[in-house]
Amino acid sequence: MILQEIDNMPPVKRVKRVSSAEDDDEDYRKRRDRNNEAVKKSRYKSKQRTQETFTRVNKLKAENQMLEEKVKTLTKDLEFLKTLFMEYASKSDSKFEGIDLEKLLSETPEEKAGNSSKS
Repeated sequence: MILQEIDNMPPVKRVKRVSSAEDDDEDYRKRRDRNNEAVKKSRYKSKQRTQETFTRVNKLKAENQMLEEKVKTLTKDLEFLKTLFMEYASKSDSKFEGIDLEKLLSETPEEKAGNSSKS
């Protein structure tokens, strides 16, 4: 029913606004000015995001380097403590009898975690 009514309606004529060249120039200038401001704003935001990304990357690089140095220090400490423990264990009588200390100390924590999850 509604479709039939729409088909029977006469076409709508759009009235074109009669404007002077001055009005067109003014509207065009307003649109261009708004567009120029939008472009400036967009470029500024893009530069800000880029700068923030660079800053974050540099911060993360510095943090990563610090963590790598910490890992090296802790690895050296671990080796020192293993050596110290082995010296102590070799001097003690029967506290560590039946335990393969070399094998125990040669395993890294990751290897132990992998072995225990497989069991």
